[in-house]
Amino acid sequence: QVQLVESGGGSVQAGGSLRLSCASSGITYNGGCMGWFRQAPGKEREGVATIDSDGSTNYADFVKGRFTISKDVQKNTLYLQMNSLKHDDTALYYCAANRPMPFPCYPSDYDRSLPNYWGQGTQVTVSS
Repeated sequence: QVQLVESGGGSVQAGGSLRLSCASSGITYNGGCMGWFRQAPGKEREGVATIDSDGSTNYADFVKGRFTISKDVQKNTLYLQMNSLKHDDTALYYCAANRPMPFPCYPSDYDRSLPNYWGQGTQVTVSS
């Protein structure tokens, strides 16, 4: 059974940083795409960042240069380092995982459909 558990959310002032973690069980980090998406109240789901099985990464334009996605295969943990946070980054952040696919993955994939697996989310609140 696949389980994804996010942590690391919190409240910060604009310009601050947070590091989200996603501990997983039941999946292989060298397998399918993993990533993060977010959703704020009253807003559509937004893909934030993805990392493929080969380590290649992709980011939504609104986080490029500020967020970094990474994974530790040995620890079965996915990370999202968030710097220069803005008020608009306030949302519930979800860790996501997909079964292996024969093509790259992109954050926009999460805009169109939910991933195969996702966690319960961790709240990020940025005060201006």
